[in-house]
Amino acid sequence: MFERLSEIICNYVEVEPSDIHEDSRFMEDLGFTSFDFMSMLGELEDEFDLEIDQQEVAGIRTVGQAAEYLEKLAN
Repeated sequence: MFERLSEIICNYVEVEPSDIHEDSRFMEDLGFTSFDFMSMLGELEDEFDLEIDQQEVAGIRTVGQAAEYLEKLAN
C-alpha cells in the first residue's frame, strides 16, 4: 500500500518516490496544498475502490498514517 501511495503522491507534487517516507508530512514535507490532498483522496477512492470518510482523514498528517488508514479500509 505504501509503495502505491507513494506513486500516487508523485502525481500531485514534485518529489521522487525515494524521498517519500512513512513519517513524511503531506503539507510540511511534501508541499501538498489542501486542494492537492483532497484531489488525491478522490484518486485513492477510485484506485482502491474505497469510500474515504472526510472527517476521519482530517487528522492524517503523514504518509504512514494514510497508508495505515487505507489498509484498514481495504480489509
